[in-house]
Order: sequence, then C-alpha cells, then structure tokens
Amino acid sequence: MRTVRLILAATILCWATAATAEDRHTGYYYPEPTSSEKYTARAPILDGNDRKRRKDFISGIIREIADEPYPPTYAIFAKGGDAQKLIIVAVQDGFYDTVFRARALFAALTSLARQTPLFAEFDKDDQFTFFDLCYMLGFERITISDGKNFAHQVEFVAPRFKVNAQAQ
Repeated sequence: MRTVRLILAATILCWATAATAEDRHTGYYYPEPTSSEKYTARAPILDGNDRKRRKDFISGIIREIADEPYPPTYAIFAKGGDAQKLIIVAVQDGFYDTVFRARALFAALTSLARQTPLFAEFDKDDQFTFFDLCYMLGFERITISDGKNFAHQVEFVAPRFKVNAQAQ
C-alpha cells in the first residue's frame, strides 16, 4: 500500500511539473488562464512556415498598430522555440479583461492581419478569421490577457476537411 501511495504521489508531482513546464509563460507574461477554448481551423497550414515567417507576421501587425494616431492598448509577440505561441497583453488598465473584449480584439485583428504583406493578396474573399490566419502560419495557441487577473487561451485544432465523393 505504501508503494502505491509513493507511485501515486510521484505521478502527480511529475504531471504537475509537466503542466507547468508546458506553459512557462504563465506567471511571467500573464496570470494563470481563467478560461480557454479550442478553435477548429478552416484552412490548412501553409507550406514553408517557420519561426521567421511567424515573427514577420507579428512585425507586420506591429507596423499597422504603430500607424494608428493613438497609443496601442496591447503588446503582441510570439514565444516558444519556434515562435509558435502568440501572446497578446493589454498595456493599459481596463482593456481585454473579459472573453468578450478579447473576442472583439480578435475580430479587429482579422482586418489588421489581412493588411500584412503576407496576407494582403491571399484572403481577397475575407473568408478567414484571425484564428484561421494564425493557424495557417503554424501558431499552436493564442493567449490574451489584461496583464493583471484575466487570461484566455485559444488552442488550435486541425481542420476536418470533407473528402469530395466525386473525386474518389
């Protein structure tokens, strides 16, 4: 019985350590996420994605933000070994402190993302959301935070494309 308890305790400790190691940005850039969701992308991942492409995409958004006549309300950046984790943090109080405000920013970021050099000519039909565009670049997750108490994570799920029966 004692051996079972030791094994159980070791398993729990390893699981907790793995969960913390998985998101080492918690507690540094944002608090522990208070909510999360999964988003099934509607487009495939683009060929040729790498750390540089994701960083260039973020730089394009930052350039668009810098052109605005007012100071930014958030910082946006990519982290992770391959810059596969997108992080957005409010830099002023009262912004992006609910899921609804976060979703409103994501909607606004859709049009900003479409103006970046990477997507300026790509999504002419306006069919993809900010989430789709991020997934296409190989981002795995987006975390948005008010920088104090609220953090929301969106994890991307591969699209489920339907096979055309006539093509078989």
